[in-house]
Amino acid sequence: MSSPLADRLRPKTIDDMAGQEHLIGQGKPLRNIIESGELPNMVFYGPPGVGKTTLANIIAKQTDRYLVKLNGTTAGTADIKDVVAQLDTLAAANGILLYLDEIKYFNKKQQQTLLEYIENGRITLIASTTENPYFYVYSAILSRSTVFEFKSVTPDDVKKVIVRGFEFMAKERNEEYEIEDGVIEHIATACAGDVRKSLNSVELCALSSVKQEEKRFVSLENAVSLTQKSSMRYDKDSDEHYDIISAYQKSMRGSDPDAAVHYLARLLEAGDLPSACRRLMVCACEDVGLAYPQIIPIVKAAIDAAQMLGLPEARIPLADAVVLVCTSPKSNSAYNAINSAMSDVQKGKTGPIPRQLQNKHYDGADNEAPGQNYQYAHSFEGHWVKQQYLPDAIKDRKYYEYGDNKMEQAAKEYWSKIKK
Repeated sequence: MSSPLADRLRPKTIDDMAGQEHLIGQGKPLRNIIESGELPNMVFYGPPGVGKTTLANIIAKQTDRYLVKLNGTTAGTADIKDVVAQLDTLAAANGILLYLDEIKYFNKKQQQTLLEYIENGRITLIASTTENPYFYVYSAILSRSTVFEFKSVTPDDVKKVIVRGFEFMAKERNEEYEIEDGVIEHIATACAGDVRKSLNSVELCALSSVKQEEKRFVSLENAVSLTQKSSMRYDKDSDEHYDIISAYQKSMRGSDPDAAVHYLARLLEAGDLPSACRRLMVCACEDVGLAYPQIIPIVKAAIDAAQMLGLPEARIPLADAVVLVCTSPKSNSAYNAINSAMSDVQKGKTGPIPRQLQNKHYDGADNEAPGQNYQYAHSFEGHWVKQQYLPDAIKDRKYYEYGDNKMEQAAKEYWSKIKK
């Protein structure tokens, strides 16, 4: 069984690689390090299919290092010991370059096993991860490594790879392909900067092409059907998940309905209805809040409708609610108030509840001021009477400040008249 096209067409030199110009372009930091021949321990961080493994292979070849590959999903401490056992062999005379893919799956103890050897330079580590290394990689490893962030490859760079892929398939299979207009552009866009995925799509398109006379025809319709979900790089435990829901909520808070419905669409396309609903409800309460308090039951009703309908129809009430949140006035006054109150409580700034508010109507013999002395607000003009409600220790504390919106300013004016 032949290897995938992405492996058969894997670049052999830095100049053959697509993208990552910010790292390996002429005069750029990582390229200079590689060309110096003196390799530090490195962590390659970025989405899949952008060249992390490919560059590790190129580095090993260019620096004449013995390359050992491990994958964090399957390797263990015993595999690390096997690597160490090769240190004094003839094959590893120039030292070992250990490429550890998906280091995030190595636990702390397994990562610690590497420390002694990467510190004395006998093993040079290149670790790769698709998730933020500052969350998943042991701090002692990070302190001894340089982190390089790989980015998604641009569609223009991916197009060049796709063309090369079709040319390679034509030569390899001794066939000629007629490619319909739009096929290359669609694959380049739909695969979202993942070179491996784009080449896999090229191979599928070539293998499923229809023979017409002396050529094989690659249709746009076929390309679309083979890559219809490819652009969704999404995992509910990944950075991409948290980036999307963060952008979704911040777009609503920032009153940008175009951006907000875009991120809603990405969540729904990935089937993540719970995150779309939860963040929408949070935003209605936190960011619109008292500027338009009626929005809370409205958004709740839209979410209930979406959950009753299910996808794909759920998109309709959710879009209504998202646009409403975006175009509503904003206030986080209540959000700030509860955060301040929670902070005081967590710091122990509380104190006994004032006697007039306690839920009891009797006094101990030692009470110097018998009687609860609670004043019922409705018995007074304007349904208000001046009375201490906070504990003595924080009786002058202010948590809530009126927002500068019409709703809260009206309430402020009302209570100013009552309390004067």
